[in-house]
Amino acid sequence: MLRIKIPLEKAAAKSLKTGDAVLLNGVLYTARDQAHRRLAEAIKKKKKLPLDLKGEIIYYCGPTKTPKGKVIGACGPTTSSRMDEFTPALLKAGLKGMIGKGRRSPEVISAIKKYHGLYFLTYSGCGALLSKYVKKVTAVAYKDLGPGAILKLEVKDFPVIVGVDARGRSIY
Repeated sequence: MLRIKIPLEKAAAKSLKTGDAVLLNGVLYTARDQAHRRLAEAIKKKKKLPLDLKGEIIYYCGPTKTPKGKVIGACGPTTSSRMDEFTPALLKAGLKGMIGKGRRSPEVISAIKKYHGLYFLTYSGCGALLSKYVKKVTAVAYKDLGPGAILKLEVKDFPVIVGVDARGRSIY
């Protein structure tokens, strides 16, 4: 498996190929559809975003309630197509990668290729297991969205597979 540091640099993003197994290290941000809607609206209105997207990875995830003694609850991936209408704008704003499950639309694949991004897949149905790779959690924005808020996750060896590479090649 390849170990990659986040934020992703352009050279690292370009070096990965569809199907590569990767361990991510650094900071991921969680966001689901309503957080994406707010980010896309802010971009459209040229407002300041609650986080700098440059080189960052967004994990399509809404963690469950954190059990006592744990850092985070189960944190499995959400179906990625729910974010497709917002994704090209976020990639244009500097987002470098996304983690989720399922296929992406032709428009998103085209935007991934255009902006040299990546789409990673992670293990669906394994949210409890994935929580073990999260070392620290900090709320960043849109706390009113509950589990849909943007969270900063500090991760160590978070397992993913390249689903769409920077050349637009899809595992599907």
